[in-house]
Parts: sequence; C-alpha cells; structure tokens
Amino acid sequence: MKNRSETLRETLEEMIAVGQLAPGQHLDEVELAARFDVSRTPIREALIQLASMGIVEMRPRRGALVAKLGPQQLVEMFEVMAEFEAMCGRMAARRMSAGEHAELLTAHQACKEARDACDPDDYFYKNEVFHGLIYAGSHNSFLAEQATKLHRRLRPYRRLQLRVRDRLGTSYGEHDNVVQAIINGDGELTAELLRGHIMIQGQRFADLIASLSRLEVSTAAA
Repeated sequence: MKNRSETLRETLEEMIAVGQLAPGQHLDEVELAARFDVSRTPIREALIQLASMGIVEMRPRRGALVAKLGPQQLVEMFEVMAEFEAMCGRMAARRMSAGEHAELLTAHQACKEARDACDPDDYFYKNEVFHGLIYAGSHNSFLAEQATKLHRRLRPYRRLQLRVRDRLGTSYGEHDNVVQAIINGDGELTAELLRGHIMIQGQRFADLIASLSRLEVSTAAA
C-alpha cells in the first residue's frame, strides 16, 4: 500500500509531465502542503523522491524547482533514449510471445483511437502503454528498468512533442511500422525504426524547443 509521500510524488510527477508545473517553476512546500491538505513532511519526502529521479532540483536554502533541461542536455538524453528503445525493440522482436503480440496490437489500436479523436493528452497515455509493452517484451528486466526511468525523466518533453502539428498522425504511422517489424521477428528493422521514432533532430528539435519556450512564457505570465 502506498504511503502519503509516494501518492504525492506520483501526483506531482504527473503535474510536471502534463505541464501544470513547468520546467524551472519553484515548488513551495507551504503552498503545496496547503493545496493537498497535508503537513510539509510528506511534501518534502515527495520532493526528495522526485529529486532522486532527476525531475526536481533541490537547492540549499532556496527550496525546490522543477528541473529544467537545456537544449544540449535534451539532445543527449533523447540520443540515449533512442538507443534504449532500439535495444528493447531488437530483443522484443526476437522474444515476444503471440500473447504479447496481441497485447501490443491492442495498445496500438488504442493509440489509433486517440489519434482519430485528435486528443494528444489521451494519445500521450496510450503511447506510454505501447512503449512499456515493448520494454517488457525485451524480457531483459535491467534494460526495461533503465528505459522506463529515462522515459519518465523525459515525459514532459515527449508530451510536448505530441502537440506539434501532424505529430499524432506521424507517430501512429511510425508505431504501425514498428508493430509489423516486431510481429515479423525482424530485430534489426525494429531497432532502426524505434531509433528514428525517438530521435529529435532538425525540424523536430526546433519544434520541441519552440513548444518549450511557449510553455515557460505562459507559466511565467500566469
């Protein structure tokens, strides 16, 4: 059973992922305690947990803030994420069972429904399930754990990507190719497709930085 600080940590992590708490935003323990009707102790514990995940920065005598990644850090982290996904995909293509293929197809269909509804928030959550099944399908628990950690660290930025015009349709089309490659057992093609699916470069990187800038401006103005 989760304790209060773990529940708060999940809530705050979700608020950060969906942009309710933006990169660079100060996290006041007193305000958060009042907001959630708890003492400062579980809030502080939740912030420490988030800091251990790299999602929050704890500064001596200055409190906590939502971690803010610079452009170079984002590029580097997405590069690593792309390789994690490629490795997971390569193994999943070799190791997933027929039952796991069926689960992946179900998750893929859920993404299609969110795409058709033009709902980037719903697609965001369905997309997480889709990628999580590929991590699990690698049948390498250490790799899946590391991929999941970095995926969570990049959640706010991956969500922003889905708000770029036409990205939902493009993302789903890329998923479709990945699913077929996995079912066909083609590990190298799966790895290549997932690497390209995750990498941010060129126009995709420019779009992400522009979206991030708008988020920070709107938060500062609020």
